[in-house]
Amino acid sequence: MVKNGRLLLVQFHDGSYMLPTANVEDGQSPEEAAQGALTGLVPGLPVQRQVAGDRVQMRRRQVFTHVVVTEALTAPEVRALTYRDPRADIQVLPTARALAVLPPRAQLRAVLGLQAASIGAVLHLNDGQISRIEHVRPRSALSYT
Repeated sequence: MVKNGRLLLVQFHDGSYMLPTANVEDGQSPEEAAQGALTGLVPGLPVQRQVAGDRVQMRRRQVFTHVVVTEALTAPEVRALTYRDPRADIQVLPTARALAVLPPRAQLRAVLGLQAASIGAVLHLNDGQISRIEHVRPRSALSYT
């Protein structure tokens, strides 16, 4: 997700859209995984924080999806990005248009992620249903030691 009312999506050559995805390896944060999904910027993708996480029980395993928000990206920064799957191109679309082209589950995650970003929270979901809301301190209030 990109601030300023726009969403960063990937578009496959068949015309379908999705939110960028990456595997979160053991010991890795969702923010670190996002760095692996979208490369090309030095010093890296300017991820602010996680805004939502959705746990879905599949037939044989649980799948966790994390939604992160980035700092606003300039047009040259977006052009420099490369998605981990070479069959897809990066697109930044106005929110309403992005939501219209996303599949329903991705639409829900994007909307809830935007809402969480606007209220300073992390939403914890179970199969698309909010199970817990965690409020986070604004970045300027964090102390680094």
